Amino acid sequence: MVSAEPDAPSLTRLRGAKGELSFTVRLSANSKESKFFGMLRPSFPDIVVPDGAGKPLVPQTKLWEEDLCHQRRGLPKVTVTQLGGHFSEGERRIEISAVNRHIGVLVPPDELTPGIKLEPGSDNFGVFYAFRAQTRISRLNVDLKIYPIDCFL
Repeated sequence: MVSAEPDAPSLTRLRGAKGELSFTVRLSANSKESKFFGMLRPSFPDIVVPDGAGKPLVPQTKLWEEDLCHQRRGLPKVTVTQLGGHFSEGERRIEISAVNRHIGVLVPPDELTPGIKLEPGSDNFGVFYAFRAQTRISRLNVDLKIYPIDCFL
């Protein structure tokens, strides 16, 4: 899910504007039975900036699911590494380009801070663990939820 902070300066002026967002998630899920490492790159081309605060820009969407059932494995490691896109309405246009900080490289103008732990919870899909990545300047949040599902071998 992608949302904007209520005080996001750039999007408060563009209520109702259209745009697109994409982000990259590095996923590592390893166990004795299965090994997966990869980059997921979901893209959302038809976004409309909501009128009110608290409404998501991108609703909850499934990005990945393990194919094999296995036991005694920890949670997969997920990290949002970049967020990009744009919003425009008439003459006004906002570009969003946020990346993680890397050793030996200058701090990016719109730094993406990954790995902010949120409170675990539950919803209609089940119990979840949640993590947030937040952009410093554009004030966007990418929330990732991990749902542990019991399997019986």
